Amino acid sequence: MKSSLEKELLNVWYPKSVDTSYGGFLSAFAFDGTRLPGQDKMIVTQARHVWSNARAAEIYPEKIYYLESARRGFLFLRDHCWDKQYGGFPSEYKQDGTTKASGLGDKTAYGNAFAIYGLAAYYRVSKDTAALHLAIKTFQWLEMHSHDARLLGYFQHLDAKGRPVQRTATTSSLAETGYKDQNSSIHLLEAFTELYGVWPDPLLKKRLREMFVLIRDRITDPKGHLILFFTPDWKPVSYRDSSEQCILAHHYLDHVSFGHDVETAYLLLEAADALGIKDDPLTLRKAKRMMDHAIENGWDSTVGGFYDEGYYFRGEKKIRIIHDSKNWWAQAEGLNALLMMAGYFPNDPHQYFAKFQQLWTYTKLYLIDHQWGDWYPGGIDKEPFQKTADKGNVWKGSYHNFRSLQNCIQRLSAKSH
Repeated sequence: MKSSLEKELLNVWYPKSVDTSYGGFLSAFAFDGTRLPGQDKMIVTQARHVWSNARAAEIYPEKIYYLESARRGFLFLRDHCWDKQYGGFPSEYKQDGTTKASGLGDKTAYGNAFAIYGLAAYYRVSKDTAALHLAIKTFQWLEMHSHDARLLGYFQHLDAKGRPVQRTATTSSLAETGYKDQNSSIHLLEAFTELYGVWPDPLLKKRLREMFVLIRDRITDPKGHLILFFTPDWKPVSYRDSSEQCILAHHYLDHVSFGHDVETAYLLLEAADALGIKDDPLTLRKAKRMMDHAIENGWDSTVGGFYDEGYYFRGEKKIRIIHDSKNWWAQAEGLNALLMMAGYFPNDPHQYFAKFQQLWTYTKLYLIDHQWGDWYPGGIDKEPFQKTADKGNVWKGSYHNFRSLQNCIQRLSAKSH
């Protein structure tokens, strides 16, 4: 794992992806790692690269380009991405940092959460107070514009001025506009956990606790999976009473996402630790239920790996897999979560450690590109065409697999000692 992390992931991305012309990071790379034309940028990708380089600078301090790359990424966020008129980070940019208009509203809680995440990590390693101040300013901007003081949680889509975007009679039923959602919620939790580690502010702790309880007790279904979308007053968006055709047409808004479930099991326990309630029995029980549900319903028992999507159709006894592909980030999150659960429950019948070993074997066989480096976007056992799919885009960088492998290495090293 150490070898693959360094040689087949980090060395593939850095410092090659640093944009020496405009600042920040390049996003678009072909299957063989060559740079592609058209290098639009997104706040999520830029912030994740800042986080990856900051984290790598802690692990490999002898490689000075990691800290320098993180600094360049921070300066791009501060000098080009932050909206100097209305505050907050818009979602999309041209390569030079000029803001692009987004179709779903100009800013998101999700994007601003990752800005906090990357900035806090950079501050931790660099002690550059300007980065901490920008992370705090972003948190305060979310508090003013995105936080729902009455019903709790955060509005995901915001316009340029920071006003929540609402659904109207003309909003497509396929759009997520105006909904609260699990994905922005779990990454706000992650960002607040990271920021709280370097800035133990009372209001931040209150919001961290708020998101922690919301995700654990409301956003997670009693079966053990996340509900994906909600109306602003926290009514689940569900198509279960509709026709199968309608359900499948709206699957993006309503399905079981096994990758998000195993990721959230980890993020909840990480947040509990930050809140001073490590190994809280209720949280551990619910995290385990999420892991077990994913294993029992979304695990490929033949070669390993977590499927992408399932659905509980009315009248059917078991969940049905509606997308049996295996995306890269879900397997990365699965490695981390399985090994974490193996530490808590080494003798559990679900055999977490054996499944971790099987998933690592799967990853080496079907996800890691041992010729060109990095990971295919999806497992080639199900999607052979992924061998020549682009390795980098605004949604695919180094964050998921770097975080997972490093966490696994730390756990395995502690276990060996």
